[in-house]
Amino acid sequence: MTSGLRAGWDPLAAITALIVLVMMGLYLGFIRQQDGQVVAWFLGALALAALLAIYSAARTALWRGLALTVSGVILKVVGILSIPSIGLPILGAGVLALVAAARSQQDRR
Repeated sequence: MTSGLRAGWDPLAAITALIVLVMMGLYLGFIRQQDGQVVAWFLGALALAALLAIYSAARTALWRGLALTVSGVILKVVGILSIPSIGLPILGAGVLALVAAARSQQDRR
């Protein structure tokens, strides 16, 4: 017998996506406030990581572990590159994604 939680949504993946989406909004707000130029690859990397985390939030998603791993790696790299400004929460989201990926592998066994 499986619990409803195992068959439903993964809260770690959902929280990862939420953090990334919030940080994307904050990034855009900071750039607009400083009259700066948005770095397209940075925003694109965050968007890709968020989409992968959203996809992986469903426990029944195919390739869920791989999607979470890729999302986590992207977030760790982008977080390290942006550590002087908004990188710390992005690094935290990367850790959450990698933990969720490891848990998804345990769930498969």
